[in-house]
Order: sequence, then C-alpha cells, then structure tokens
Amino acid sequence: MSLPPRQGLYDPSFEHDACGVGFVATLNREASHDIVAKGLEILATLTHRG
Repeated sequence: MSLPPRQGLYDPSFEHDACGVGFVATLNREASHDIVAKGLEILATLTHRG
C-alpha cells in the first residue's frame, strides 16, 4: 500500500496509528460518579497516555 501524494501542508509521511482511545458517556444526561470512575479506569489502562 502506498502513501497518498503530499499536498500543501499535508505530509503523509507523518501519519501513524492512533492507539489507545477511550470514551465514556451517559445517554440520560444525568451526572454520575460512575462515569468519572470509568474514565479514570480507562486512563489507568493507557499508561503511556496519562
């Protein structure tokens, strides 16, 4: 697989994988300590991010 051509300020040689993404949300719009705890749990498992 080849990289797309360089255009303007975009240089495909700088592309890399986005490893380790965490996302938590509530659908009922109620504040909850549980959502904070889940976010902290995600952060703890992504040691190189936090």
